[in-house]
Amino acid sequence: MGNRVAREDYEWVYTDQPHADRRKEILAKYPEIKLLMGPDPRLKWIVCLMVAIQFLAFYLVKDLDWKWVLFWTYAFGSCINHSMTLAIHEISHNTAFGNSKAIWNRYFAMFANLPIGLPYSASFKRYHLDHHRYLGGDGVDVDIPTEFEGWFFCTRVRKFIWIVLQPLFYAIRPLCINPKPVTQLELTNVALQLTFDILLYWLWGAKPVVYMMAGSMLGMGLHPISGHFIAEHYMFLKGHETYSYYGSLNLLTFNVGYHNEHHDFPSIPGCRLPMVKKIAAEYYEDLPQYTSWVKVLYDFIMDDTLSPYSRVKRKLKEDVKQE
Repeated sequence: MGNRVAREDYEWVYTDQPHADRRKEILAKYPEIKLLMGPDPRLKWIVCLMVAIQFLAFYLVKDLDWKWVLFWTYAFGSCINHSMTLAIHEISHNTAFGNSKAIWNRYFAMFANLPIGLPYSASFKRYHLDHHRYLGGDGVDVDIPTEFEGWFFCTRVRKFIWIVLQPLFYAIRPLCINPKPVTQLELTNVALQLTFDILLYWLWGAKPVVYMMAGSMLGMGLHPISGHFIAEHYMFLKGHETYSYYGSLNLLTFNVGYHNEHHDFPSIPGCRLPMVKKIAAEYYEDLPQYTSWVKVLYDFIMDDTLSPYSRVKRKLKEDVKQE
């Protein structure tokens, strides 16, 4: 259990990310894919339903014994809250109201953020676009673990702890790798979220707040859905930096498992990514893919060749234009 992993550095490459070239090639061959771009008219209603479900859950847990609060936090609340983070991921690509109403998407993401408890939607938008534009970019892509994470979380036990604490590292990492000036939208996000959290505590006490906060932490830590964090870009096979998963958990995660397709066409909403795979099947069927996010987590912990260093990283040659 104390074996150290073999990697001592990232996988440095000197090539551009593969998604831009594949996108051009696919669009040249299948121009009809452009028709899949644009907002998903169902997304805003699904998000409103999910928010309403969590508001109802806040009310229902307020009188439960603590043991049942904790049970439902992990069994139900964590699933909904993690799913909501992926709804916010969808909204960050303007798929709720379209590019012409970008600011509507930003405020709607703040609404979706409310049941999660911690204000992050406005900041996520800024950093996530950098992740797409500069995948693996040194000093820009904050999805890449820090040097400390790669160096310290180098045994099976430590990798297990790292997965449990993933929400903490995702929150802190941008401040270490690529800090940005705070924007007015981020301040608004914080103000709205803190007001909601205080009102929730004032109305129904501590149990709904614990259900909310702990659900977010647990849902993004050691949880079956959290396998997508590792599955998306950690290099299980040399030379491949993005992987897809086509299993049933996509139903809870807005098809984030279609990750090669998503990076090829980030303006296509998750509900239409299976159509991309169907139309351009020859571009995706031979790419490595996963059948289980739970197995991804297990393999990542137990395989002594894998660690937070197992990421493709590149020095950026172009001028970096960040959000």
